[in-house]
Amino acid sequence: MQFDQTDLRLFVAAAELGNLTRAAERQHMSLAAASARIKALEIECQVPLFSREARGVKLLPSGEALLHHARLILAQAEQLRNELREYGGGLRGHLRVFANTTAVMDFLPEILPDFLNRNRQINVDLQEKPNAHIPRGVLDGRADIGIVAGQVDTLGLDVIHFSTDRLVLVTSRKHPFAKRRRIAFVETLDEDAIAMQQGSTLQAFLSQVTEGLGKHQRLRVQLGNFDAMCRMIGSGVGIGVVPESAARRNQEGMQLALIELTDPWCVRERYLLVRDRRTLPSYAEELVQTLCDYFASRP
Repeated sequence: MQFDQTDLRLFVAAAELGNLTRAAERQHMSLAAASARIKALEIECQVPLFSREARGVKLLPSGEALLHHARLILAQAEQLRNELREYGGGLRGHLRVFANTTAVMDFLPEILPDFLNRNRQINVDLQEKPNAHIPRGVLDGRADIGIVAGQVDTLGLDVIHFSTDRLVLVTSRKHPFAKRRRIAFVETLDEDAIAMQQGSTLQAFLSQVTEGLGKHQRLRVQLGNFDAMCRMIGSGVGIGVVPESAARRNQEGMQLALIELTDPWCVRERYLLVRDRRTLPSYAEELVQTLCDYFASRP
């Protein structure tokens, strides 16, 4: 099938507005021209896309399917135009990475500066996404690399294990829990909690856990990064669950106690996701290898 971008933009407008006349106005064309283009699109697809109603048009199931792909095609075309403009200015690579909260907040800020300094003509578009949404972004082509942790449906993508993530309970050294070596998460839910902000993948995950337990965290304050959480916990305001790497980084400076969680979900394997590792550009493969080497060298 051959799809014209003008036709796809008109189709998306008609689907969003539910009215072909208004869609034609949005696309600066006559109603007759718009109607002819939609009819030609339906002939190309070999199925009707809309049902015509008294007050407008309504998507049929076939139209819903096309709408999903049309938006992707148009978004990718716009992204391509933007990237090509950057190439004209000397850029030779654009790498899109979808990653979970721990990756964005904890280890990528340590890894990316050296990578970018070695690759001065490469741009990295790093976006924080929920674990469950990352594989779809890679599969759809909105991301070149995904970084996830825990049990996630990888949708048939190439999967590269690169490290193990452990969540721990962190308290001030004056807190009663500080004397414990191990604790179950459910035992902590009567305490004031310091947490990541709403929308972070870690907080979304812990919310699912507490809902499964039929309880809720007593959220005292929610913050934007793990270091800020550790600082607040060290002051005695509350306790929190954070990645072990972030907790150890702040342990001495903020007088923190780290307690092992007994819940099986506290240990989460980390994976890189790509559509096909064999076809990755050299700079994308370099970032994959940089991540693997970084964790392989750590105790």
